[in-house]
Amino acid sequence: MADESSERTIFISALEHSAEMHCANLMAAVGKLAALQNAQTQADVEIKAPAVPAALKWIGFGGQRMEEAGCALLDNPISRAAMIYNVLGQLGYYKKLIRLATEYFENNRVDLVVVCDSPAFNFHIAKAAKQHNIPVLFYVAPQLWAWAPWRIKKLKRCCDRLACILPFEQDWFCKRGVDAQFVSNPLFDEMTLDLAANRKSYSDYSVQAPKVALLPGSRDHEIDTLWPPMLDIAFVLKKEHPKATFTACAPDEMKKAKLETFAGDLAKHGLDISYESNALIDVAKRSDFAIVASGSATLQVAAAGCPMAVMYQSSRLMWHVVGRWLVRTRFLSLPNILAKHELVPEFMPYFTAIEPIAWRVHRLLTAPQQMSRISLELTKLVKPLTERRASNVVAQMVMDMLQLSFG
Repeated sequence: MADESSERTIFISALEHSAEMHCANLMAAVGKLAALQNAQTQADVEIKAPAVPAALKWIGFGGQRMEEAGCALLDNPISRAAMIYNVLGQLGYYKKLIRLATEYFENNRVDLVVVCDSPAFNFHIAKAAKQHNIPVLFYVAPQLWAWAPWRIKKLKRCCDRLACILPFEQDWFCKRGVDAQFVSNPLFDEMTLDLAANRKSYSDYSVQAPKVALLPGSRDHEIDTLWPPMLDIAFVLKKEHPKATFTACAPDEMKKAKLETFAGDLAKHGLDISYESNALIDVAKRSDFAIVASGSATLQVAAAGCPMAVMYQSSRLMWHVVGRWLVRTRFLSLPNILAKHELVPEFMPYFTAIEPIAWRVHRLLTAPQQMSRISLELTKLVKPLTERRASNVVAQMVMDMLQLSFG
């Protein structure tokens, strides 16, 4: 057993399922890297290798996957993950989490804090850590380049190192004085991809019988607001493409059941939908086109080489009063941001009318050569995101930061 003085404690914070997956993978990668560095140091005493902690202790906020990876949970917020629309009702809970973290920092030695995504909450955790002189690593850069760039001063005050998951972010943050590094995208850490094989040629494509994926998102709010209009769009497309088939994909069995229950027996009305769970990229590979909720799912669809239309619903009042003044980018969907032009149709925010969306999708479904060009460009766009395993790169950042305090 390692003596107490050699143990190092890492506080880690994840609020949503995707962040928890990234953190669990990071914890495993750090463990492997620490074991490797310790073995190398012990094997060759002539090499003056940097000191490495003999034992690592993980504690913080997360879910079952992080707990199974070895994290002692102070609380499990994963099941309570909320969007901006219902977060107000949970403010008391999040304040409790911040208080728990602050008390832990006050009463325990912590060598490093890692916060993953959810910047509205994790800024508070990072601020509390810096007040106790604890170094902070942000895993997943907050998208300040898209909205609220004035918050860069706040980020600089509470962030020692920043892991960026989009290629252009490193340069943007470094120019503003943040120690940032592009690490690839952790979304693809658990996937084996052949981007060249995923490109679609549409050589045997039938305009009458397109295969369309319906991907309404993973959060309850997304499903509630996007699934009904996606069904309406599917009805319109079925009229124009009589042999069209539709596959809906949910993140888990519970959300899959929710989609099926809401849709009811549509087969009686000529719309037959098949349902799958936790297989988004496979569904996108088998599809000719996807209608997808905005977010990280669009990158998975892009990696599958599947042309898409991107949707997101917002409050019309909130968008016109606040949203359109905060957003600083020409495009809002990740594929178009990376492409720097409208590669795929985006309807963000989508309010109520489905006709413009159905019309654009119909036009693309009748243009296989255009869809083939889109498929090629999408796979090119995501290539830099998949070339390294992000968790391994961030693990090295973690070890570098621990060695500074350990040495």
